[in-house]
Amino acid sequence: MMACVMPPTRNVRWAVLEVSDLTIGDGLVRDVSFTIAPGERVGLIGESGSGKTLTALAVMGLTDLPRSGTTLVDGISSWTHRGRKITMIFQEPMTALNPLMRVGAQIKEIMRIHGVGRREARERTARMVEDVALPQRALRAYPHELSGGQRQRALIAMAMVNNPDVLICDEPTTALDVTVQQQITDLLLRLADQRGTSLLFITHDLGLVARTCQRVMVMQQGRIVERGPVAEVLSTPSHDYTRTLLSASRLDTPVIEENYGGTVVEVDRVTRVFRKMTALESVSLTVRSGERLGIVGGSGSGKTTLLKLLAGLDEPTSGTVRVQGGTQMVFQDPLSSLNPRMRIADIVAEPLIGWSAAQKHARVVEVLGEVGLGPEVLGRYPHEFSGGQRQRISIARALGPKPAILLADEPVSALDVSVRKQVLDLLADLVAEYGITLVFVSHDLAVVRHVCTSVVVMDQGRIIERGRVDEVYADPQHDYTRTLLEAVPRL
Repeated sequence: MMACVMPPTRNVRWAVLEVSDLTIGDGLVRDVSFTIAPGERVGLIGESGSGKTLTALAVMGLTDLPRSGTTLVDGISSWTHRGRKITMIFQEPMTALNPLMRVGAQIKEIMRIHGVGRREARERTARMVEDVALPQRALRAYPHELSGGQRQRALIAMAMVNNPDVLICDEPTTALDVTVQQQITDLLLRLADQRGTSLLFITHDLGLVARTCQRVMVMQQGRIVERGPVAEVLSTPSHDYTRTLLSASRLDTPVIEENYGGTVVEVDRVTRVFRKMTALESVSLTVRSGERLGIVGGSGSGKTTLLKLLAGLDEPTSGTVRVQGGTQMVFQDPLSSLNPRMRIADIVAEPLIGWSAAQKHARVVEVLGEVGLGPEVLGRYPHEFSGGQRQRISIARALGPKPAILLADEPVSALDVSVRKQVLDLLADLVAEYGITLVFVSHDLAVVRHVCTSVVVMDQGRIIERGRVDEVYADPQHDYTRTLLEAVPRL
């Protein structure tokens, strides 16, 4: 006798989120379909422009682009559940939070909109702030009064306070240092497990996917090209694009000749105080000609303050800074460091002071060629380029006057993995070709190991450890260094 297979009853929830044949705009996202089960954690990975965020915005009903297909939560259009059964945490909390409202009021507002009474909203807000490990004083603070990690915790509180069935996380830890990133990731997983919330985790960090997700989907040019269990996809990928992402994520430790000259940077017992906050305290440091020094540490450790002192953009409260030779700087965000009203030819030529027009033009074409950009870009503006191309332009501008020392402040933290590796390899090649002394600031220890020969570890305005990169990474002497290394997501 043949067994009778009964259809699932309406109250059996085999999928809390269903996306079917989603197409957005003119092929920006094409025929995307997937489901997420209750309590399941699914990663969505791919390069910038692959359609990851656009897919999430369409599920949330936050895009005006023409679209087709269906996005359902509990069998009903996901749009009608926004803010209640399905919520989203955005990449940049400072732009996602209202700068004119106190944090507590913003958490309460998300409940009041969905019919929660004032008293209950106040009580749930207080409990939620405890759950995300924010101090109660944060309720009365404005977003700008909180650190980056605290702002992200406030966004998590807003997203979880209505106990959603589905939480979409769009690059929620990209701008955070590794220790805060680990804290935020652990917090998300703990809250999701406690509440049975399903996660759609969007990121370009494959190590983070390995740490947080059970399944993964790989997106390229608006399509999902591979999907499956995380361990299977990341260990034996079937698609060439996935293999490319994996290769770019594994930064090797190249053998770099250490032919150092005399001292070109000397920092002697430098302290820098801003009002009542001490950013640097009695820091001493020397850098030799040809050295590639990495400076690592958490947010607020003093890395960028030290780099600004070396660049001459700030002065110490006490102590001395001596730099021999011309310096140029590559900044973290190329879009904000490039003048949007200037053409590329003028941007790259700007530091060539005292050069003739003909010399400037020749040097601009030469240095753009060295970073992989042709003369056709000369008349264009920064907004016409991708993030990786803009960072190449920033590097070209810095290398134009042939500086003796190149200062780089988180130059690849905002780039996806394949572009990051391209820019890092380019930077390493050009530093070797020009014989430049490199001072490289980053919170990503794998990046520092890929481009630097020596490393300094900073914590709370002090240098707590220094040595050759391979020695410090293999045998860290300080507890904080060990904490940084253990917090790095690994494949």
